[in-house]
Amino acid sequence: MLDATLEAGITLPYGCRNGACGACKAKVIAGQVDLGAFQPTTLTEDDRAAGRALLCTAHALSPLQIEIAEVTGPGQVAARTLPCRVERMEKLAADVMAIWLKLPSNERLQFLPGQYIDFLFKDGKRRSFSLANTPEDDALLELHIRQVPGGWFTSQVFATMKPKDIMRIHGPHGSFFLRDSDKPAILLAGGTGFAPMQSILTHAFHQQTDRHFMLYWGSKDRAGLYRSEQVANWQQQQPRFDFIPVLSEPDANWLGRTGWVHQAVLADFADLSGVEVYACGAPPMIDAARRDFMAQGLPENAFFADSFNFQ
Repeated sequence: MLDATLEAGITLPYGCRNGACGACKAKVIAGQVDLGAFQPTTLTEDDRAAGRALLCTAHALSPLQIEIAEVTGPGQVAARTLPCRVERMEKLAADVMAIWLKLPSNERLQFLPGQYIDFLFKDGKRRSFSLANTPEDDALLELHIRQVPGGWFTSQVFATMKPKDIMRIHGPHGSFFLRDSDKPAILLAGGTGFAPMQSILTHAFHQQTDRHFMLYWGSKDRAGLYRSEQVANWQQQQPRFDFIPVLSEPDANWLGRTGWVHQAVLADFADLSGVEVYACGAPPMIDAARRDFMAQGLPENAFFADSFNFQ
């Protein structure tokens, strides 16, 4: 039943997906269910007498009416501290590493597409990275990490981190998620700011959202557009999706757009009053985009941003 509700685009609280935590407990108002392999301490006798079920283990035996607490914003998903293991690593570019994290078998991290997690360290330091996977594909957590010369944590990722390393994370965090709207959405990504855009777009395509998305992805060179083939495939498959790559320092063979990525948006839209903008990248890009987009008609409440500092 949990899978069915998520497939239907209904976001509700859940945690472990195996009946241990009780976060997805709901009341069955009408219809028949098979409760599945639940734990009696999680779904008590009183719960069962009241018609409650754990949606992650229960299966519908008939059409149902259920009462659930729907998640409509980030504050309704409680951040948690969890151990995790580095499952695998892959270089996406010379200075971009994708890592996949595996949580304990009885845990899942619920999040909204676009949110991020923190790595926690013994000295109190934290390092934040956006989740690139989607809530419906949560067996592993995917992150895109750019190496920065002198960066304390990113240098470790490229030099010493290896599969099976144990880490601690805390999350999810952030209010960077797609709002419910029928306005066209401009997604502005700088470098690894593509990671939350991958999560947002993949989720929207999975839900078959009838909304026009335009991804403007900026980088210094082609290598920085490390998943451009994947995005180009989306453009072929999704009739309401456009991809505009922009390079600031292109080689002589580049035939696409050049310059700063937010200026490409300004060149394409004389009036931004009818769109929403979701921007993720370094603070100078976010600040310039906010200033210039609003000067070109974008309402203040239609600009959503997640700025990051490389570390």
